[in-house]
Amino acid sequence: MLKLDFHPAGRHFLQIPGPSPVPDRILRAMSYPTIDHRGPEFGELGLKVLEGIKKIFKTQQPVVIYPASGTGAWEAALSNTLSPGDNVLMFETGHFATLWKKMAESLGLKPEFLGLPGIEGWRRGVQPQMIEERLRADTQHAIRAVCVVHNETSTGVTSDIAAVRRAIDAAGHPALLLVDTISGLACADYRHDEWGVDVTVSGSQKGLMLPPGISFNAISPKAFAASKEARLPRSFWDWTDIVEMNKTGYWPYTPNTNLLYGLNEALEMILGEGLDNVFARHERLAEAARRAVRAWGLEIQCVDPAVYSPVLTGVMMPEGIDADAVRKIIYERFDMSLGTGLGKMKGRMFRIGHLGDCNDLTLLATLAGCEMGLRLAGVPLEESGLPAAMAWLSQPTKASGMKAAA
Repeated sequence: MLKLDFHPAGRHFLQIPGPSPVPDRILRAMSYPTIDHRGPEFGELGLKVLEGIKKIFKTQQPVVIYPASGTGAWEAALSNTLSPGDNVLMFETGHFATLWKKMAESLGLKPEFLGLPGIEGWRRGVQPQMIEERLRADTQHAIRAVCVVHNETSTGVTSDIAAVRRAIDAAGHPALLLVDTISGLACADYRHDEWGVDVTVSGSQKGLMLPPGISFNAISPKAFAASKEARLPRSFWDWTDIVEMNKTGYWPYTPNTNLLYGLNEALEMILGEGLDNVFARHERLAEAARRAVRAWGLEIQCVDPAVYSPVLTGVMMPEGIDADAVRKIIYERFDMSLGTGLGKMKGRMFRIGHLGDCNDLTLLATLAGCEMGLRLAGVPLEESGLPAAMAWLSQPTKASGMKAAA
């Protein structure tokens, strides 16, 4: 039964890897009075956010903004570029890659799932050489698109998208490259144009620090040309009318006005801090979290340090320990939400989110809550993880606004 009267003192610690906490500044912006979405003030807002969001994707090309979740933007990416029965190469890195594959099947596409066997593929990133080998074997170019997840939220793995692009090019294959960076955008470095991505999918509720309800498609010229020939049914998701009306700051349907107020504020916050500083902050917090986990003597879900995620850290439980039971203790005792294990990792791990509106003290409090909860759950820890995290975070750093050590 929902506990509507559950109001403990202090703020709830929402430390799942999205939706992430929404800063007060953004909440205040969203509280502005709703305006006429056909009026001149809205047109100015529309043009501003449409231009600003390009800087986050690092693109000069159109970025379509939908009043939908990231799942909607998944469908938009597929339905705008592909036709019934098309072959699609997808790579299994975790729960969300699996869900995108299921969507492709439901749309009448023919996805082929590459990946490492068992849970091994859920502990490592995309393997570009496997994509290259498969595309080289496709001498008839039957595969129309390659779909990969940049930051796999279920596992804490960030794949090398530039390497995937190189693999496609090395195979001399014309397939489109479709990338999900729903949890990676505005947290980890992402370069839509430079990396040759054809459609990038993202959402509002992660690094952009907004509530759920906005999703995005960044579109390359090649993808837009493909949309003219694609035959999957689409109406609401169709890029054509949206891109045309966006030229004047408007949409062909009623947009989510107040969320766009919030998006405008989020863009000012992120670009004001500077994208490189945002990325450095996320990397720094992630390393602190990993140092705490290692001090505890627990295993990090991602086994390849080269692709550790700056967005979240997956913490594996020892054999016989139910991760969800640990999460329950932490929630009930310390009013903190952690991410559950999904799919193949259900009950085997929990996920610490350190993304968006997060700083040193937020993370330290989060790690303290995790450590106390682990001890209460009877999980054997080698030592406290807080000293290791504090030692890392207390180093002078330019990203923190302090002078670097001489």
